[in-house]
Amino acid sequence: MSCRVYLNNAATTWPKPPAVAEAMYRFMTHGGANLARGSASPGDLETMDQVLSCREELADLLGAPDGDPRYVTFTSNVTEALNVVLKGYLRPGMTVVTSSMEHNAVIRPLRRLEASGVTVRVVQCDAEGFLPLGDLGQALQGADLAVLCHGSNVCGTLQDLEAISEACRLRGVPLVLDSAQTAGVEPISVEDLGLGALCFTGHKGLMGPQGVGGIVWNPHMAEACSPLVDGGTGSFSHEEVQPNVMPDKFEAGTPNLPGIVGLRAALGWIREVGIQGIREREMALKGILLEGLSQIKGVQILGPRDSRRGLGVVALNHPSVDNGTLAMELSERGIETRPGLHCAPLAHRTLGTFPQGALRLSVGYFNTEEEVRMAVGAIQEVLRSHM
Repeated sequence: MSCRVYLNNAATTWPKPPAVAEAMYRFMTHGGANLARGSASPGDLETMDQVLSCREELADLLGAPDGDPRYVTFTSNVTEALNVVLKGYLRPGMTVVTSSMEHNAVIRPLRRLEASGVTVRVVQCDAEGFLPLGDLGQALQGADLAVLCHGSNVCGTLQDLEAISEACRLRGVPLVLDSAQTAGVEPISVEDLGLGALCFTGHKGLMGPQGVGGIVWNPHMAEACSPLVDGGTGSFSHEEVQPNVMPDKFEAGTPNLPGIVGLRAALGWIREVGIQGIREREMALKGILLEGLSQIKGVQILGPRDSRRGLGVVALNHPSVDNGTLAMELSERGIETRPGLHCAPLAHRTLGTFPQGALRLSVGYFNTEEEVRMAVGAIQEVLRSHM
């Protein structure tokens, strides 16, 4: 098969909207000034405008309190964003609640904090990956923080964010949301949900380039957190301590400016297409994928089948072939997927697929119905060869 069928959008969306690369190219060839580290030249002002405009777009899309762009912090990815919040807030003697469907971007920082005296409570999710609200409520008693993923990167399980945020609010526990799989695909508002912080990455549902992500803060959480990194900010240079004002407090060093410019262009594309339009297209493609897979004898599909409770992610196994072998042979036919544990061993334990993992297929806005049907046909062909 000479064509490329890309079904690994949960790892990173591809292709990006054309405006993303175009904006990054223009910045690198006609702009390129550093942020707040020059004079008032046209290039300096253009960089400042690009960064501020991207903050404003994110504040609007993700519901920053009062739409204040100062409470949008840029990081290199969602993993760094989660580390900034968790390590900046939690101290020995505190208790944090999480779930058994988390990515290692959450679990590994928590295990390091646990070794220093933080108590970690992991709430067991059900066989489809959903978080039982009653168990969550019990775990939140006496807790200082909760950190949870909105949508599973393994099987697409979409948690009931409104109910979870309300459970946290009732018990006075700040909620940190890992929106790696949902920002840009699901409507989310930090202000409306009362979140403590929302951590996002730019290269998945937000359709931007790799290497840029960030945090949308509740002001009280931003005040309570200590910076993870101290250094130059291009501001308050006469002071030898990290500024406490936003956004400078959490942004030491030069940010990924080409990435921010590209992300801004991607946000403009999302605004034009609309989150609802993006979701409807992805769910239609997922429906075709599920329908085709359900016709293949022996295929075991993980997670929810109901599109209202899931993302455009499907994980599967078949008893006749290892998922890694299946992925390799699909790749030889031009079908790009992802096998294994997906950096989420706890989630696979929950789903009953540890240690072998599963094969993940994740659709994106730019996939076509023909591509999805080609993928189903290729899976049938590979499985037939192993029977």
